[in-house]
Amino acid sequence: MNRRTVGVLGARGHVGTALLPLLAAHPSLRLAAVGSRALAGRAVADEIPDFPLPLVFEDLSTEEVGARALDGWVLALPNGEAAPYVAAIAAHRPDAVVVDLSADYRFDPAWAYGLVERNRAALARARRIANPGCYATGMQLAIAPLADLLDGAAYVFGVSGYSGAGTTPSPKNDPAALADNVMPYGLAAHLHQREVSHHTHKVRFLPHVAPFFRGITLTIALPLREPSTAEALRARVAAAWAGEPLVRVIHEIPLVRDAVGRHDVTLGGFAVGPDGHSAVMVATLDNLLKGAATQALQNLNLALGFAELAGIPA
Repeated sequence: MNRRTVGVLGARGHVGTALLPLLAAHPSLRLAAVGSRALAGRAVADEIPDFPLPLVFEDLSTEEVGARALDGWVLALPNGEAAPYVAAIAAHRPDAVVVDLSADYRFDPAWAYGLVERNRAALARARRIANPGCYATGMQLAIAPLADLLDGAAYVFGVSGYSGAGTTPSPKNDPAALADNVMPYGLAAHLHQREVSHHTHKVRFLPHVAPFFRGITLTIALPLREPSTAEALRARVAAAWAGEPLVRVIHEIPLVRDAVGRHDVTLGGFAVGPDGHSAVMVATLDNLLKGAATQALQNLNLALGFAELAGIPA
């Protein structure tokens, strides 16, 4: 099979830094363009140690992006910035695959929603794919197998490493502000609350950022209509994701430090209160990998006709 060419816009960010080495090592893709205004002219290898390709960051205009004859693009841009690039690609190369990592198209029915384990058939050969949010990925993979058992909204206490706050300086990614601290934010209107409620089940989400760099832990409270047991819930979740290589179901409580560098989501820590109606479970994932870069590569692979896990280390 011929190698297909791809580009990344917004490659300076933490997700771009996680994605570029995966693309560079992919057996069937050729990374051909790396866009970053802030790093334009610098060698990618100067920013990512041991990067194997002689690529240079470029400041790519919308016209230049449209003119590139590439088979696919990953847009790792801030929310609200994707549309001009999407339009330019559509005008010049409408069959190119676009995987957008922002929230701009997650509610657009014209775009395939890229939660692979729940939407694989729609993603195969899709041209426009909205990558799910990092928190939203963990929440949905945890809740989806149990959604029909729930009596109302699930409540989720989430904690992310500060890489989730991006590279633009703010208190949420300032190690000094986070030292000896856990910082609540977006407590009534976090975008991922809307995303999960739209695509899977109603949630109330309480996000926090902590003084570690990467990883997410989600403690999820589940109100059950009928009484159940921890083992029954664990078995149901395990059966739902049986055979899914990037979802791992365990008995014990998963720890966020163990999620770092992993390409999967871990679900565990199932517990039920004395009345049988109040259940809890825990999900962990690496926000930069399964929460973003790994999932984007799954989506690219499916859209371009490659094996879903091509280029994703075992």
